[in-house]
Amino acid sequence: MTKLLGQLRPYYGGIGLVLLLVFLQTMSELFLPTLMADIVDTGIAAGNTAYIVRIGLYMLLFAAGGMLCSIAASYFSAKIAIGFGRDLRSRVFSHVENFSLQEFDRIGTASLITRTTNDITQLQQVLTMMLRMMVMAPLMMLGGLIMAISKDAELSLIFVVVIPLLGFAIFSIARKGMPLFKALQSKLDRLNMVMRENLTGLRVIRAFNRDTYESKRFDGASRDLADTAISVNKLMALMMPVMMLVLNFSIIAIIGFGSVRISYGDMQVGDLMAFIQYATQILFSFLMLSVIFVMVPRASASATRINEVLQMKPEIEDPEQPVTTTLQERRGSVIFDNVTFRYPGAEQPALEQISFQAKSGEVTAIIGGTGSGKSTLVNLIPRFYDVESGQILVDGIDIRERDQASLRAKIGYVPQKALLFTGTIAENIRYGYEQATDEEMKHAATIAQASEFISEMKEGYNSVIAQGGSNVSGGQKQRLSIARALVRKPELYIFDDSFSALDFKTDSRLRAALKEETTEAAVLMIAQRVSTVMDADQIIVLEDGKIVGRGTHRELLESSEVYREIVSSQLSEEEIA
Repeated sequence: MTKLLGQLRPYYGGIGLVLLLVFLQTMSELFLPTLMADIVDTGIAAGNTAYIVRIGLYMLLFAAGGMLCSIAASYFSAKIAIGFGRDLRSRVFSHVENFSLQEFDRIGTASLITRTTNDITQLQQVLTMMLRMMVMAPLMMLGGLIMAISKDAELSLIFVVVIPLLGFAIFSIARKGMPLFKALQSKLDRLNMVMRENLTGLRVIRAFNRDTYESKRFDGASRDLADTAISVNKLMALMMPVMMLVLNFSIIAIIGFGSVRISYGDMQVGDLMAFIQYATQILFSFLMLSVIFVMVPRASASATRINEVLQMKPEIEDPEQPVTTTLQERRGSVIFDNVTFRYPGAEQPALEQISFQAKSGEVTAIIGGTGSGKSTLVNLIPRFYDVESGQILVDGIDIRERDQASLRAKIGYVPQKALLFTGTIAENIRYGYEQATDEEMKHAATIAQASEFISEMKEGYNSVIAQGGSNVSGGQKQRLSIARALVRKPELYIFDDSFSALDFKTDSRLRAALKEETTEAAVLMIAQRVSTVMDADQIIVLEDGKIVGRGTHRELLESSEVYREIVSSQLSEEEIA
Protein backbone atom coordinates (compact mmCIF):
# COMPACT_ATOMS: atom_id res chain seq x y z
CA MET A 1 0.00 0.00 0.00
CA THR A 2 2.93 2.33 0.73
CA LYS A 3 4.04 2.01 -2.92
CA LEU A 4 0.74 3.43 -4.12
CA LEU A 5 0.89 6.28 -1.60
CA GLY A 6 3.89 7.52 -3.59
CA GLN A 7 1.28 8.74 -6.06
CA LEU A 8 0.38 11.45 -3.52
CA ARG A 9 3.47 13.53 -4.36
CA PRO A 10 1.46 16.18 -6.32
CA TYR A 11 -0.81 16.60 -3.30
CA TYR A 12 1.83 17.17 -0.60
CA GLY A 13 0.82 20.84 -0.21
CA GLY A 14 -2.83 19.94 0.31
CA ILE A 15 -1.91 17.14 2.72
CA GLY A 16 0.17 19.59 4.77
CA LEU A 17 -2.82 21.95 4.95
CA VAL A 18 -5.13 19.12 6.06
CA LEU A 19 -2.68 18.06 8.77
CA LEU A 20 -2.48 21.63 10.04
CA LEU A 21 -6.28 21.96 10.11
CA VAL A 22 -6.66 18.63 11.92
CA PHE A 23 -4.01 19.69 14.44
CA LEU A 24 -5.84 22.97 15.14
CA GLN A 25 -9.16 21.13 15.45
CA THR A 26 -7.64 18.65 17.90
CA MET A 27 -6.06 21.39 20.00
CA SER A 28 -9.38 23.24 20.28
CA GLU A 29 -11.16 20.07 21.39
CA LEU A 30 -8.45 19.31 23.95
CA PHE A 31 -8.66 22.80 25.41
CA LEU A 32 -12.45 22.80 25.92
CA PRO A 33 -12.54 20.45 29.00
CA THR A 34 -9.94 22.64 30.78
CA LEU A 35 -12.10 25.74 30.19
CA MET A 36 -15.13 23.84 31.48
CA ALA A 37 -13.18 22.84 34.62
CA ASP A 38 -12.31 26.51 35.21
CA ILE A 39 -15.98 27.49 34.91
CA VAL A 40 -16.97 24.86 37.52
CA ASP A 41 -14.09 25.31 39.98
CA THR A 42 -13.60 29.08 39.71
CA GLY A 43 -16.81 30.52 38.31
CA ILE A 44 -19.64 28.38 39.74
CA ALA A 45 -17.91 27.64 43.08
CA ALA A 46 -17.33 31.35 43.69
CA GLY A 47 -20.58 32.51 42.09
CA ASN A 48 -18.61 34.71 39.67
CA THR A 49 -21.09 35.21 36.83
CA ALA A 50 -18.82 37.51 34.81
CA TYR A 51 -16.07 34.88 34.84
CA ILE A 52 -18.53 32.18 33.73
CA VAL A 53 -19.72 34.33 30.80
CA ARG A 54 -16.18 35.26 29.76
CA ILE A 55 -14.88 31.67 29.82
CA GLY A 56 -18.11 30.49 28.16
CA LEU A 57 -17.46 32.88 25.27
CA TYR A 58 -13.94 31.50 24.99
CA MET A 59 -15.43 28.01 24.79
CA LEU A 60 -17.80 29.09 22.02
CA LEU A 61 -14.91 30.70 20.15
CA PHE A 62 -12.74 27.57 20.37
CA ALA A 63 -15.69 25.34 19.43
CA ALA A 64 -16.48 27.49 16.37
CA GLY A 65 -12.81 27.50 15.33
CA GLY A 66 -12.64 23.71 15.70
CA MET A 67 -15.80 23.33 13.64
CA LEU A 68 -14.43 25.51 10.80
CA CYS A 69 -11.15 23.57 10.83
CA SER A 70 -13.10 20.29 10.72
CA ILE A 71 -15.19 21.41 7.73
CA ALA A 72 -12.12 22.66 5.83
CA ALA A 73 -10.15 19.49 6.63
CA SER A 74 -13.04 17.31 5.39
CA TYR A 75 -13.25 19.29 2.15
CA PHE A 76 -9.53 19.19 1.34
CA SER A 77 -9.08 15.55 2.39
CA ALA A 78 -11.97 14.50 0.13
CA LYS A 79 -10.52 16.56 -2.73
CA ILE A 80 -7.09 14.94 -2.31
CA ALA A 81 -8.52 11.41 -2.07
CA ILE A 82 -10.70 11.85 -5.16
CA GLY A 83 -7.76 13.30 -7.10
CA PHE A 84 -5.58 10.39 -5.99
CA GLY A 85 -8.26 7.91 -7.11
CA ARG A 86 -8.60 9.64 -10.47
CA ASP A 87 -4.83 9.64 -11.08
CA LEU A 88 -4.39 6.04 -9.99
CA ARG A 89 -7.33 4.89 -12.12
CA SER A 90 -5.82 6.66 -15.14
CA ARG A 91 -2.42 5.11 -14.45
CA VAL A 92 -3.88 1.60 -14.18
CA PHE A 93 -5.96 2.07 -17.34
CA SER A 94 -2.96 3.41 -19.30
CA HIS A 95 -0.82 0.52 -18.09
CA VAL A 96 -3.46 -2.06 -18.99
CA GLU A 97 -3.73 -0.60 -22.49
CA ASN A 98 -0.14 -1.73 -23.08
CA PHE A 99 -0.90 -5.33 -22.11
CA SER A 100 -0.70 -8.05 -24.71
CA LEU A 101 -3.49 -10.61 -24.89
CA GLN A 102 -1.38 -12.91 -22.70
CA GLU A 103 -1.68 -10.54 -19.73
CA PHE A 104 -5.44 -10.22 -20.24
CA ASP A 105 -5.72 -14.01 -20.32
CA ARG A 106 -3.66 -14.28 -17.12
CA ILE A 107 -5.59 -11.77 -14.96
CA GLY A 108 -9.03 -11.93 -16.58
CA THR A 109 -11.19 -9.09 -17.85
CA ALA A 110 -13.65 -9.24 -14.93
CA SER A 111 -10.81 -8.98 -12.39
CA LEU A 112 -9.27 -6.02 -14.24
CA ILE A 113 -12.60 -4.18 -14.13
CA THR A 114 -12.94 -4.84 -10.38
CA ARG A 115 -9.39 -3.68 -9.71
CA THR A 116 -9.86 -0.48 -11.71
CA THR A 117 -13.17 0.41 -10.04
CA ASN A 118 -13.92 -1.21 -6.68
CA ASP A 119 -10.33 -1.68 -5.45
CA ILE A 120 -9.33 1.91 -6.21
CA THR A 121 -12.55 3.15 -4.55
CA GLN A 122 -11.56 1.24 -1.40
CA LEU A 123 -8.19 3.00 -1.38
CA GLN A 124 -9.85 6.35 -1.98
CA GLN A 125 -12.18 5.91 0.99
CA VAL A 126 -9.38 4.82 3.31
CA LEU A 127 -7.21 7.75 2.24
CA THR A 128 -10.01 10.18 3.15
CA MET A 129 -10.19 8.62 6.61
CA MET A 130 -6.42 8.41 7.05
CA LEU A 131 -5.87 12.07 6.29
CA ARG A 132 -8.14 12.97 9.20
CA MET A 133 -8.43 10.09 11.65
CA MET A 134 -4.87 8.77 11.28
CA VAL A 135 -3.60 12.16 12.44
CA MET A 136 -6.39 13.11 14.80
CA ALA A 137 -6.48 9.80 16.72
CA PRO A 138 -2.80 9.82 17.86
CA LEU A 139 -2.93 13.55 18.59
CA MET A 140 -6.15 13.17 20.57
CA MET A 141 -4.81 10.19 22.49
CA LEU A 142 -1.43 11.78 23.30
CA GLY A 143 -2.91 15.21 24.04
CA GLY A 144 -5.65 13.67 26.15
CA LEU A 145 -3.11 11.68 28.18
CA ILE A 146 -0.99 14.77 28.81
CA MET A 147 -4.00 16.83 29.87
CA ALA A 148 -5.40 14.02 32.04
CA ILE A 149 -2.05 13.56 33.80
CA SER A 150 -1.87 17.31 34.36
CA LYS A 151 -5.24 17.14 36.14
CA ASP A 152 -4.44 14.09 38.29
CA ALA A 153 -1.42 11.85 37.71
CA GLU A 154 -2.52 9.13 40.15
CA LEU A 155 -5.98 8.75 38.62
CA SER A 156 -4.29 8.47 35.19
CA LEU A 157 -2.92 5.06 36.22
CA ILE A 158 -6.29 3.66 35.06
CA PHE A 159 -5.05 4.09 31.48
CA VAL A 160 -2.15 1.71 32.15
CA VAL A 161 -4.73 -1.09 32.26
CA VAL A 162 -7.24 0.23 29.73
CA ILE A 163 -4.97 1.17 26.79
CA PRO A 164 -3.12 -2.21 26.46
CA LEU A 165 -6.46 -4.01 26.72
CA LEU A 166 -7.95 -1.96 23.88
CA GLY A 167 -4.80 -2.28 21.76
CA PHE A 168 -4.83 -6.08 22.10
CA ALA A 169 -8.53 -6.26 21.13
CA ILE A 170 -8.05 -4.10 18.02
CA PHE A 171 -4.94 -6.01 16.92
CA SER A 172 -6.60 -9.43 17.35
CA ILE A 173 -9.70 -8.49 15.36
CA ALA A 174 -7.70 -6.82 12.56
CA ARG A 175 -5.37 -9.84 12.23
CA LYS A 176 -8.29 -12.21 11.74
CA GLY A 177 -10.01 -9.82 9.35
CA MET A 178 -7.15 -9.44 6.84
CA PRO A 179 -7.49 -12.90 5.14
CA LEU A 180 -11.25 -12.45 4.95
CA PHE A 181 -10.90 -9.09 3.19
CA LYS A 182 -8.59 -10.64 0.59
CA ALA A 183 -11.11 -13.43 0.01
CA LEU A 184 -13.88 -10.82 -0.24
CA GLN A 185 -12.20 -9.08 -3.20
CA SER A 186 -11.55 -12.39 -4.99
CA LYS A 187 -15.18 -13.38 -4.61
CA LEU A 188 -16.24 -9.98 -5.92
CA ASP A 189 -14.14 -10.80 -9.02
CA ARG A 190 -16.04 -14.05 -9.37
CA LEU A 191 -19.42 -12.30 -9.08
CA ASN A 192 -18.41 -9.73 -11.72
CA MET A 193 -17.25 -12.47 -14.07
CA VAL A 194 -20.55 -14.38 -13.79
CA MET A 195 -22.52 -11.15 -14.24
CA ARG A 196 -20.48 -10.16 -17.29
CA GLU A 197 -20.92 -13.57 -18.90
CA ASN A 198 -24.68 -13.37 -18.28
CA LEU A 199 -24.99 -9.94 -19.89
CA THR A 200 -22.79 -10.66 -22.92
CA GLY A 201 -24.23 -14.14 -23.48
CA LEU A 202 -27.88 -13.23 -22.91
CA ARG A 203 -29.06 -14.42 -26.33
CA VAL A 204 -27.34 -17.79 -26.04
CA ILE A 205 -28.70 -18.27 -22.50
CA ARG A 206 -32.26 -17.60 -23.63
CA ALA A 207 -31.89 -19.64 -26.82
CA PHE A 208 -30.93 -22.72 -24.80
CA ASN A 209 -33.39 -22.03 -21.95
CA ARG A 210 -30.56 -21.82 -19.42
CA ASP A 211 -32.05 -18.91 -17.48
CA THR A 212 -32.66 -21.05 -14.38
CA TYR A 213 -29.15 -22.51 -14.47
CA GLU A 214 -27.55 -19.08 -14.84
CA SER A 215 -29.71 -17.68 -12.04
CA LYS A 216 -28.49 -20.48 -9.76
CA ARG A 217 -24.89 -19.81 -10.82
CA PHE A 218 -25.27 -16.11 -10.07
CA ASP A 219 -27.02 -16.83 -6.76
CA GLY A 220 -24.17 -19.17 -5.82
CA ALA A 221 -21.52 -16.53 -6.51
CA SER A 222 -23.62 -13.86 -4.78
CA ARG A 223 -24.26 -16.07 -1.75
CA ASP A 224 -20.57 -16.93 -1.49
CA LEU A 225 -19.71 -13.22 -1.49
CA ALA A 226 -22.50 -12.47 1.01
CA ASP A 227 -21.37 -15.24 3.39
CA THR A 228 -17.81 -13.91 3.38
CA ALA A 229 -19.03 -10.34 3.86
CA ILE A 230 -21.23 -11.47 6.78
CA SER A 231 -18.26 -13.26 8.37
CA VAL A 232 -16.16 -10.11 8.06
CA ASN A 233 -18.90 -7.89 9.47
CA LYS A 234 -19.54 -10.28 12.37
CA LEU A 235 -15.89 -10.07 13.25
CA MET A 236 -15.73 -6.30 12.90
CA ALA A 237 -19.01 -5.89 14.77
CA LEU A 238 -17.18 -7.03 17.90
CA MET A 239 -15.10 -3.86 17.76
CA MET A 240 -17.76 -1.39 18.85
CA PRO A 241 -19.20 -3.38 21.81
CA VAL A 242 -15.66 -4.05 23.12
CA MET A 243 -14.78 -0.36 22.82
CA MET A 244 -17.98 0.83 24.51
CA LEU A 245 -17.71 -1.78 27.28
CA VAL A 246 -14.16 -0.69 28.11
CA LEU A 247 -15.15 3.00 27.85
CA ASN A 248 -18.10 2.66 30.22
CA PHE A 249 -16.17 0.61 32.80
CA SER A 250 -13.33 3.15 32.59
CA ILE A 251 -15.71 6.03 33.29
CA ILE A 252 -17.23 4.08 36.22
CA ALA A 253 -13.73 3.51 37.63
CA ILE A 254 -12.77 7.18 37.11
CA ILE A 255 -15.92 8.43 38.87
CA GLY A 256 -15.45 5.94 41.70
CA PHE A 257 -11.76 6.67 42.37
CA GLY A 258 -12.21 10.38 41.54
CA SER A 259 -14.99 10.82 44.12
CA VAL A 260 -12.73 9.32 46.77
CA ARG A 261 -9.95 11.77 45.84
CA ILE A 262 -12.42 14.69 45.94
CA SER A 263 -13.59 13.65 49.41
CA TYR A 264 -9.97 13.78 50.62
CA GLY A 265 -9.47 17.17 48.99
CA ASP A 266 -6.90 15.87 46.46
CA MET A 267 -9.06 16.79 43.48
CA GLN A 268 -11.71 19.32 42.53
CA VAL A 269 -15.10 18.57 40.93
CA GLY A 270 -14.28 20.53 37.77
CA ASP A 271 -11.00 18.63 37.35
CA LEU A 272 -12.88 15.32 37.63
CA MET A 273 -15.37 16.44 34.96
CA ALA A 274 -12.47 17.49 32.71
CA PHE A 275 -10.69 14.18 33.45
CA ILE A 276 -13.80 12.21 32.37
CA GLN A 277 -13.92 14.15 29.11
CA TYR A 278 -10.22 13.55 28.48
CA ALA A 279 -10.71 9.86 29.18
CA THR A 280 -13.60 9.83 26.72
CA GLN A 281 -11.43 11.56 24.10
CA ILE A 282 -8.59 9.08 24.66
CA LEU A 283 -10.89 6.09 24.32
CA PHE A 284 -12.68 7.57 21.32
CA SER A 285 -9.30 8.08 19.68
CA PHE A 286 -8.94 4.30 19.98
CA LEU A 287 -12.40 3.99 18.48
CA MET A 288 -11.23 6.04 15.49
CA LEU A 289 -8.18 3.80 15.18
CA SER A 290 -10.44 0.76 15.26
CA VAL A 291 -12.49 2.15 12.37
CA ILE A 292 -9.26 2.65 10.42
CA PHE A 293 -8.21 -0.90 11.24
CA VAL A 294 -11.52 -2.10 9.84
CA MET A 295 -10.86 -0.33 6.53
CA VAL A 296 -7.09 -0.72 6.22
CA PRO A 297 -7.03 -4.54 5.82
CA ARG A 298 -9.50 -4.35 2.92
CA ALA A 299 -7.64 -1.41 1.40
CA SER A 300 -4.37 -3.30 1.83
CA ALA A 301 -5.84 -6.26 -0.05
CA SER A 302 -7.03 -3.89 -2.78
CA ALA A 303 -3.61 -2.20 -2.93
CA THR A 304 -1.92 -5.58 -3.38
CA ARG A 305 -4.21 -6.39 -6.30
CA ILE A 306 -3.62 -2.98 -7.93
CA ASN A 307 0.15 -3.32 -7.47
CA GLU A 308 -0.05 -6.73 -9.11
CA VAL A 309 -1.44 -5.04 -12.22
CA LEU A 310 1.00 -2.10 -12.17
CA GLN A 311 4.02 -4.35 -11.64
CA MET A 312 3.05 -6.73 -14.41
CA LYS A 313 5.28 -6.00 -17.38
CA PRO A 314 3.83 -6.67 -20.83
CA GLU A 315 5.63 -9.55 -22.54
CA ILE A 316 5.38 -7.69 -25.83
CA GLU A 317 7.34 -4.44 -25.68
CA ASP A 318 8.69 -1.96 -28.19
CA PRO A 319 12.44 -2.18 -29.01
CA GLU A 320 14.70 0.55 -27.60
CA GLN A 321 15.66 1.67 -31.11
CA PRO A 322 12.82 0.71 -33.46
CA VAL A 323 13.48 0.41 -37.20
CA THR A 324 11.13 2.60 -39.23
CA THR A 325 12.20 2.57 -42.90
CA THR A 326 13.54 0.07 -45.42
CA LEU A 327 13.88 -0.29 -49.17
CA GLN A 328 14.06 -4.08 -49.11
CA GLU A 329 10.39 -4.81 -49.80
CA ARG A 330 7.33 -3.11 -51.28
CA ARG A 331 5.04 -1.40 -48.82
CA GLY A 332 2.57 -3.71 -47.11
CA SER A 333 4.27 -6.99 -48.03
CA VAL A 334 4.27 -9.69 -45.33
CA ILE A 335 6.66 -12.62 -45.02
CA PHE A 336 6.25 -15.53 -42.61
CA ASP A 337 9.63 -17.17 -42.22
CA ASN A 338 9.47 -20.60 -40.53
CA VAL A 339 7.07 -19.32 -37.82
CA THR A 340 6.10 -21.51 -34.88
CA PHE A 341 3.73 -20.38 -32.13
CA ARG A 342 2.02 -21.94 -29.13
CA TYR A 343 -0.36 -20.36 -26.63
CA PRO A 344 0.94 -19.99 -23.05
CA GLY A 345 0.57 -23.31 -21.25
CA ALA A 346 -0.36 -25.27 -24.39
CA GLU A 347 1.34 -28.61 -25.04
CA GLN A 348 1.10 -28.51 -28.83
CA PRO A 349 1.96 -25.52 -31.06
CA ALA A 350 -0.99 -23.76 -32.67
CA LEU A 351 1.17 -23.01 -35.72
CA GLU A 352 4.26 -24.90 -36.84
CA GLN A 353 6.91 -23.96 -39.41
CA ILE A 354 4.71 -21.53 -41.35
CA SER A 355 6.46 -19.92 -44.34
CA PHE A 356 4.82 -17.85 -47.10
CA GLN A 357 4.81 -14.36 -48.58
CA ALA A 358 1.81 -12.03 -49.05
CA LYS A 359 2.82 -9.49 -51.68
CA SER A 360 1.61 -5.93 -52.06
CA GLY A 361 -1.12 -5.60 -54.68
CA GLU A 362 -2.15 -9.25 -54.31
CA VAL A 363 -4.83 -11.12 -52.36
CA THR A 364 -3.59 -13.97 -50.18
CA ALA A 365 -6.40 -16.14 -48.87
CA ILE A 366 -6.14 -18.57 -45.96
CA ILE A 367 -8.57 -21.45 -45.70
CA GLY A 368 -8.82 -24.52 -43.52
CA GLY A 369 -10.99 -26.38 -41.09
CA THR A 370 -12.06 -25.19 -37.64
CA GLY A 371 -9.07 -25.05 -35.29
CA SER A 372 -6.51 -25.15 -38.07
CA GLY A 373 -4.88 -21.91 -36.85
CA LYS A 374 -6.19 -19.34 -39.35
CA SER A 375 -7.12 -16.60 -36.86
CA THR A 376 -4.03 -17.34 -34.78
CA LEU A 377 -1.87 -16.74 -37.85
CA VAL A 378 -3.25 -13.26 -38.61
CA ASN A 379 -3.23 -12.30 -34.90
CA LEU A 380 0.55 -12.61 -34.96
CA ILE A 381 0.95 -9.85 -37.57
CA PRO A 382 -0.23 -6.92 -35.33
CA ARG A 383 1.75 -8.52 -32.47
CA PHE A 384 -1.24 -9.49 -30.37
CA TYR A 385 1.08 -12.41 -29.54
CA ASP A 386 4.77 -12.95 -30.29
CA VAL A 387 6.11 -15.93 -32.22
CA GLU A 388 7.94 -18.73 -30.43
CA SER A 389 10.44 -19.14 -33.24
CA GLY A 390 10.96 -17.83 -36.75
CA GLN A 391 10.10 -14.29 -37.78
CA ILE A 392 7.40 -12.21 -39.45
CA LEU A 393 8.54 -9.40 -41.70
CA VAL A 394 6.45 -6.42 -42.80
CA ASP A 395 8.13 -4.29 -45.47
CA GLY A 396 11.22 -6.43 -44.97
CA ILE A 397 11.53 -5.59 -41.23
CA ASP A 398 10.98 -8.07 -38.39
CA ILE A 399 7.86 -6.82 -36.59
CA ARG A 400 9.69 -7.22 -33.26
CA GLU A 401 12.11 -4.51 -34.40
CA ARG A 402 9.28 -2.01 -34.96
CA ASP A 403 7.33 -0.06 -32.38
CA GLN A 404 3.80 -1.41 -32.09
CA ALA A 405 2.07 1.87 -32.95
CA SER A 406 3.83 2.30 -36.31
CA LEU A 407 3.31 -1.38 -37.15
CA ARG A 408 -0.42 -1.25 -36.45
CA ALA A 409 -0.75 2.05 -38.33
CA LYS A 410 0.05 0.06 -41.49
CA ILE A 411 -2.75 -2.44 -40.87
CA GLY A 412 -6.49 -2.31 -41.50
CA TYR A 413 -7.81 -5.12 -39.29
CA VAL A 414 -11.32 -6.54 -39.44
CA PRO A 415 -11.75 -9.09 -36.61
CA GLN A 416 -13.64 -12.35 -36.81
CA LYS A 417 -16.23 -11.05 -34.36
CA ALA A 418 -17.39 -7.65 -35.60
CA LEU A 419 -17.23 -5.14 -32.76
CA LEU A 420 -18.88 -1.72 -32.78
CA PHE A 421 -18.68 0.97 -30.11
CA THR A 422 -21.43 3.06 -28.57
CA GLY A 423 -21.86 6.19 -30.70
CA THR A 424 -22.96 7.16 -34.19
CA ILE A 425 -22.25 5.26 -37.40
CA ALA A 426 -19.95 8.08 -38.49
CA GLU A 427 -17.96 7.83 -35.23
CA ASN A 428 -17.61 4.07 -35.65
CA ILE A 429 -16.30 4.38 -39.21
CA ARG A 430 -13.96 7.23 -38.24
CA TYR A 431 -12.60 5.03 -35.46
CA GLY A 432 -10.26 3.73 -38.16
CA TYR A 433 -9.08 7.23 -39.10
CA GLU A 434 -10.25 10.11 -36.93
CA GLN A 435 -9.40 12.84 -39.48
CA ALA A 436 -11.37 11.22 -42.31
CA THR A 437 -13.55 13.66 -44.28
CA ASP A 438 -17.24 13.03 -44.91
CA GLU A 439 -16.41 12.06 -48.51
CA GLU A 440 -13.76 9.54 -47.39
CA MET A 441 -16.12 8.09 -44.78
CA LYS A 442 -18.98 7.72 -47.28
CA HIS A 443 -16.62 6.24 -49.90
CA ALA A 444 -15.47 3.60 -47.40
CA ALA A 445 -19.08 2.79 -46.53
CA THR A 446 -19.93 2.45 -50.25
CA ILE A 447 -17.03 0.05 -50.89
CA ALA A 448 -18.10 -1.97 -47.82
CA GLN A 449 -21.67 -2.17 -49.21
CA ALA A 450 -22.96 -0.36 -46.14
CA SER A 451 -24.20 2.91 -47.68
CA GLU A 452 -27.54 1.39 -48.72
CA PHE A 453 -28.73 0.36 -45.26
CA ILE A 454 -27.21 3.52 -43.71
CA SER A 455 -29.24 5.75 -46.05
CA GLU A 456 -32.42 3.91 -45.02
CA MET A 457 -31.85 4.86 -41.37
CA LYS A 458 -33.68 7.94 -40.10
CA GLU A 459 -30.50 9.81 -39.06
CA GLY A 460 -28.23 8.33 -41.73
CA TYR A 461 -24.58 8.48 -40.67
CA ASN A 462 -25.64 10.17 -37.43
CA SER A 463 -27.75 7.16 -36.42
CA VAL A 464 -26.75 5.88 -32.98
CA ILE A 465 -25.22 2.43 -32.56
CA ALA A 466 -26.25 0.79 -29.28
CA GLN A 467 -23.77 -0.88 -26.96
CA GLY A 468 -22.11 -3.77 -28.77
CA GLY A 469 -24.02 -2.93 -31.97
CA SER A 470 -27.13 -4.66 -30.67
CA ASN A 471 -29.45 -2.55 -32.87
CA VAL A 472 -27.93 -3.68 -36.19
CA SER A 473 -27.70 -7.13 -37.77
CA GLY A 474 -24.60 -9.31 -37.95
CA GLY A 475 -24.09 -8.53 -41.62
CA GLN A 476 -24.46 -4.81 -41.03
CA LYS A 477 -21.91 -4.96 -38.19
CA GLN A 478 -19.46 -6.74 -40.47
CA ARG A 479 -19.86 -4.16 -43.25
CA LEU A 480 -19.36 -1.28 -40.82
CA SER A 481 -16.25 -3.01 -39.45
CA ILE A 482 -14.93 -3.34 -43.01
CA ALA A 483 -15.68 0.34 -43.70
CA ARG A 484 -13.75 1.21 -40.52
CA ALA A 485 -10.67 -0.57 -41.92
CA LEU A 486 -11.09 0.87 -45.43
CA VAL A 487 -11.26 4.50 -44.29
CA ARG A 488 -7.78 4.07 -42.84
CA LYS A 489 -6.28 3.35 -46.30
CA PRO A 490 -3.64 1.02 -44.83
CA GLU A 491 -0.82 -0.80 -46.57
CA LEU A 492 -2.04 -4.18 -45.34
CA TYR A 493 -5.62 -5.41 -44.99
CA ILE A 494 -6.46 -8.34 -42.71
CA PHE A 495 -9.96 -9.80 -43.07
CA ASP A 496 -10.45 -12.48 -40.42
CA ASP A 497 -13.49 -14.36 -41.74
CA SER A 498 -15.16 -10.98 -42.17
CA PHE A 499 -17.68 -12.02 -44.84
CA SER A 500 -19.35 -14.92 -43.01
CA ALA A 501 -22.56 -13.00 -42.22
CA LEU A 502 -23.00 -11.67 -45.77
CA ASP A 503 -25.20 -13.23 -48.43
CA PHE A 504 -23.49 -14.45 -51.62
CA LYS A 505 -24.63 -11.46 -53.67
CA THR A 506 -23.32 -8.87 -51.17
CA ASP A 507 -20.15 -10.93 -50.69
CA SER A 508 -19.51 -10.92 -54.46
CA ARG A 509 -20.14 -7.16 -54.81
CA LEU A 510 -17.93 -6.38 -51.81
CA ARG A 511 -15.02 -8.45 -53.10
CA ALA A 512 -15.26 -6.83 -56.54
CA ALA A 513 -15.22 -3.35 -54.96
CA LEU A 514 -12.34 -4.31 -52.66
CA LYS A 515 -10.26 -5.53 -55.59
CA GLU A 516 -10.32 -2.06 -57.14
CA GLU A 517 -9.74 -0.31 -53.81
CA THR A 518 -6.76 -2.41 -52.66
CA THR A 519 -4.60 -2.52 -55.79
CA GLU A 520 -1.61 -1.01 -53.95
CA ALA A 521 -2.03 -2.89 -50.66
CA ALA A 522 -1.47 -6.46 -49.55
CA VAL A 523 -4.68 -8.27 -48.64
CA LEU A 524 -4.73 -11.21 -46.23
CA MET A 525 -8.14 -12.85 -46.20
CA ILE A 526 -9.41 -15.67 -44.01
CA ALA A 527 -12.62 -17.28 -45.17
CA GLN A 528 -14.67 -20.43 -44.77
CA ARG A 529 -16.38 -20.12 -48.15
CA VAL A 530 -14.53 -21.38 -51.20
CA SER A 531 -16.44 -18.85 -53.33
CA THR A 532 -14.82 -16.05 -51.32
CA VAL A 533 -11.22 -17.21 -51.86
CA MET A 534 -11.24 -18.89 -55.27
CA ASP A 535 -10.29 -15.66 -57.09
CA ALA A 536 -7.34 -14.93 -54.76
CA ASP A 537 -3.85 -14.62 -56.21
CA GLN A 538 -2.62 -17.13 -53.63
CA ILE A 539 -4.46 -19.56 -51.38
CA ILE A 540 -2.84 -21.01 -48.24
CA VAL A 541 -4.44 -24.23 -46.95
CA LEU A 542 -3.97 -24.90 -43.23
CA GLU A 543 -4.54 -28.11 -41.31
CA ASP A 544 -3.59 -28.65 -37.64
CA GLY A 545 -1.43 -25.54 -37.69
CA LYS A 546 0.61 -26.53 -40.73
CA ILE A 547 0.53 -25.47 -44.38
CA VAL A 548 -0.67 -28.43 -46.45
CA GLY A 549 -1.31 -26.58 -49.70
CA ARG A 550 -0.34 -23.38 -51.50
CA GLY A 551 -1.29 -22.00 -54.91
CA THR A 552 -4.22 -20.73 -56.95
CA HIS A 553 -7.66 -22.30 -56.91
CA ARG A 554 -6.92 -24.38 -60.02
CA GLU A 555 -3.51 -25.46 -58.80
CA LEU A 556 -4.82 -26.58 -55.45
CA LEU A 557 -7.63 -28.59 -57.00
CA GLU A 558 -4.94 -30.67 -58.64
CA SER A 559 -2.33 -30.76 -55.86
CA SER A 560 -4.12 -30.56 -52.47
CA GLU A 561 -6.43 -33.29 -51.22
CA VAL A 562 -7.48 -31.19 -48.20
CA TYR A 563 -8.49 -28.31 -50.49
CA ARG A 564 -10.42 -30.65 -52.78
CA GLU A 565 -12.37 -31.96 -49.80
CA ILE A 566 -13.25 -28.41 -48.72
CA VAL A 567 -14.31 -27.50 -52.27
CA SER A 568 -16.37 -30.63 -52.81
CA SER A 569 -18.20 -30.05 -49.51
CA GLN A 570 -19.34 -26.60 -50.70
CA LEU A 571 -19.59 -26.64 -54.49
CA SER A 572 -21.32 -28.92 -56.95
CA GLU A 573 -19.38 -30.73 -59.67
CA GLU A 574 -20.62 -28.21 -62.26
CA GLU A 575 -19.39 -25.29 -60.14
CA ILE A 576 -16.02 -26.97 -59.60
CA ALA A 577 -15.63 -27.56 -63.32
